[in-house]
Amino acid sequence: MKRMVSLLLILALLAVGLVSAPAEEAQKDEPLFLMREYPVFLTNLDTTTSREWPLFFTDDAEDMPWIDLEELAHVANMVMNDCYENKEFHLEYIREGSIIRLERETTGMDMVLDFDANTITFGDYNVFMQRSDRNSLMDLLSYSGFNSEGDAELFQREPNASFVRFGDYTVLKLSDYNIFMEMEGDRGYIPLQTANDILLAPLLGRSLMFNGQVIVLASQDDLYDNVRDGLTELGSLYYSAEPVQRSQALAEYSYNELCLALDINYGLKKTHGIDSFDRLFWQMGFQEELSSTDPKEADLALKIFISSFLDDLHSSYSMPSWMTGLNAYYEFPGVVRPSDTLFENWADRYKQARSNALGKQVPAYQEVGNTAYVTFDGFVAKYRASAFYSVDLEELMDDTIALIIYAHRQINRENSPVENVVIDLSNNTGGDADAALFVIAWILGEAEVSQEDSFTGAQATLVYRADVNLDRQFDQQDTLQGKRVFCLISPVSFSCGNLVPAVFKANQGVTLIGRTSGGGSCVVRSMTTAWGTFFTISGNSRLSFRKNGSLYDIDEGVDPDVYLSRIENFYDREKLTDLINGLP
Repeated sequence: MKRMVSLLLILALLAVGLVSAPAEEAQKDEPLFLMREYPVFLTNLDTTTSREWPLFFTDDAEDMPWIDLEELAHVANMVMNDCYENKEFHLEYIREGSIIRLERETTGMDMVLDFDANTITFGDYNVFMQRSDRNSLMDLLSYSGFNSEGDAELFQREPNASFVRFGDYTVLKLSDYNIFMEMEGDRGYIPLQTANDILLAPLLGRSLMFNGQVIVLASQDDLYDNVRDGLTELGSLYYSAEPVQRSQALAEYSYNELCLALDINYGLKKTHGIDSFDRLFWQMGFQEELSSTDPKEADLALKIFISSFLDDLHSSYSMPSWMTGLNAYYEFPGVVRPSDTLFENWADRYKQARSNALGKQVPAYQEVGNTAYVTFDGFVAKYRASAFYSVDLEELMDDTIALIIYAHRQINRENSPVENVVIDLSNNTGGDADAALFVIAWILGEAEVSQEDSFTGAQATLVYRADVNLDRQFDQQDTLQGKRVFCLISPVSFSCGNLVPAVFKANQGVTLIGRTSGGGSCVVRSMTTAWGTFFTISGNSRLSFRKNGSLYDIDEGVDPDVYLSRIENFYDREKLTDLINGLP
């Protein structure tokens, strides 16, 4: 009798819709995801794969790809091994019920994806992302320091002089952002853009992007040739897809994923007073546009936000989504960047003053009396280390490392009159950290550089030496021993052009001349959106210097020891030489 009453009660509740009928049997044969395979191009049209790669889609969002976690591990392994020549790198895929672990080969660290809790956990995010051929946490240097025979080459790391403070145990609660992972059968799936932001982009500096027709592994530099001022072949392929509207599901996910990615990766959150980017977008009225199904509206909102609010010179809107299309992008209104405007004004003034004094072709190396001037407007490290030992140096002079090697030979030649050396960074807007480390090591004997991760709290101070005289020894013969060294700085000295004088200032082995440098403490992070846009931000790795056991950020720039009130005095090298010789 009681069973009959219970059955009647359930039937009544079903009739009024207060409970739902079990759907397990009806849904058992209906897969959540549809698999489709696409051609893949890795950084250019010449590098492709032997097979097409699978992506997965739901019925309500055929423009929002997901990736199988086992396939993700395969992709990371293949790209790191073959394209980045990091043969030791390996991500092992391990499934344990509703938990999938991606475990690194050497560090023992893993990325744990808990599908029941909808979380991604890292015991140590920085260690997990570390290259296999690097022993130090947060290593800035890309050169290995050894040739194929194991001989010392160009750089040497000083492990005994390093300091490391590991970061926090990290749990990303995807549900806080309305982002979800899914497990179907024995397979685990994650949205492709979440995989990009959390794993692939930090490892590779590039993202896997899908335009409805092909998959490309790319950064903005792979899509656009700045020298030629036009799209590369890969860029032409990426933008060959017909622009479309975003599905509602993609629009909502794209906004949520953008908030997650910026919360994790933007290194100036504290400086800008940002608690969360979702709250910031609401405060500034960007939520609606960034969540729009119109990709053009979302792209324009992102461009205005980066330019008008972030407004730091490392953060920039780079390339529109393929969904927006280049034609629509070219119709975007211009956006005033206050910092850009001020910086360009200073740059124009300093370049004009230098041109007036020294001509348009400024000598990279020049001697005025007893003083050598070494001038370069960006840090460039474009050649393999082996090239400096095997190729005529004159063929490499578009590289900063080659210039320093040449200057070192000139300064130390027999009967050289040089007593003072001036490193002119007054128009240097930054560039490759490798070249900056080489310059610091040349001047100071050791390049000691500190970093702090704003996401994990990890800190590292690493020390490098440089083989400037190319004898594969790292000693005083690689330095400017016995010379007085000066560095010319200005508000245009930005990023690595700011880092180098900041290290000089902390060391007190170099006299800074000019005006306060332009700042820029964060390593640039290349970013993408789920709808296909490319942009950069000031990343979570912040360059610093260590003093009294603490790290100090260099974003505000560094003050000179000797102030020059007139810009013309920066480039009157006769007067500047006299000034230097008169300093105690």
